[in-house]
Amino acid sequence: MAKKGTILVGTIGQGVMMSPDDGESWTRASVRQGMHSDCIVKALASDARRPEVVYAGTNMGLYRSDDGGAGWRLLDTPMSGSMVWSAAIDPVDPNVMFAGTGTPSKPGIFRSPDTGKSWERLSVEIAEDCPNVGIPRPTGIAIDPTNPRSVWVGLEVDGVRHSTDGGDTWTKVNGQIPNPDVHSVLVIAGPPKTVFTVVNDDVWRSMDEGKTWHAARAREVFPWHYPRGIAVKPNDSKTVFVTLGDSTPGRIGTVMRSRDAGATWQSLGLPVQPNSAVWTVSIPASAPDTVFAASRYGYLYRSDDGGDSWRKLWREFGEVSSILWVPR
Repeated sequence: MAKKGTILVGTIGQGVMMSPDDGESWTRASVRQGMHSDCIVKALASDARRPEVVYAGTNMGLYRSDDGGAGWRLLDTPMSGSMVWSAAIDPVDPNVMFAGTGTPSKPGIFRSPDTGKSWERLSVEIAEDCPNVGIPRPTGIAIDPTNPRSVWVGLEVDGVRHSTDGGDTWTKVNGQIPNPDVHSVLVIAGPPKTVFTVVNDDVWRSMDEGKTWHAARAREVFPWHYPRGIAVKPNDSKTVFVTLGDSTPGRIGTVMRSRDAGATWQSLGLPVQPNSAVWTVSIPASAPDTVFAASRYGYLYRSDDGGDSWRKLWREFGEVSSILWVPR
């Protein structure tokens, strides 16, 4: 069993739910803890070197906690009053952060050089309107762990953007990924170093900085064809997890695992059939064998052996967007 920590679950309309005792009891971050009532949380992010510092992307902007989620404060940023869909912290320089806004707010990518004290809006070309969701939203931001000047952004439904200069300039990744409905992005050190783009019907990977892409062929290889989230095992950069379902919100799902940087995949057995597509997956750097996954409609699963076996926690949530585990 992993060491003790606090589980944080970002929800749609119930703020951040917190458990300090491995899921036995739960409380909700409320106005008394500094988070506005009935908060819509789209993303949770923390730095592995300072895991007690947690950021929450919400419908009011970006919140920060300095004590592992016990107390929160809304940061004064250009994103205030907007829906923050994603956030990422530079793996080399933790002072540098990126965050993205979108549906129903104006889409944009922002950068902070000083742990969120100041922010600038970056010059990224994003469509004003797109199919299926209307205003696009940045569903994922990934920073290359071997070259933090290389930053990737996935947009639903407007494709992938890539910066090679830390966010100063951006290019649109065109061509080989025909589907612009991006759910998440990830860069792993490997070997081989690989960029993953998860779209709503497949998982694409590139071993040459996005010049060429290869599909996992989800409709042939996976038990269902709607992938959503992706995460890498912190102490094994070839082991990758992808969450999967039959559709959105879906009626069933699973977690897929690859031990060879996405070349092959296996479906991991969950002890209780999910009530919807499995939506998000999270692995803490300080406990790399501990894996959390959640269905879109609130079934929360935990593995303490790297995904070989799972248990469903008793608490169920309305709708889940994100999970973090903060060590104590």
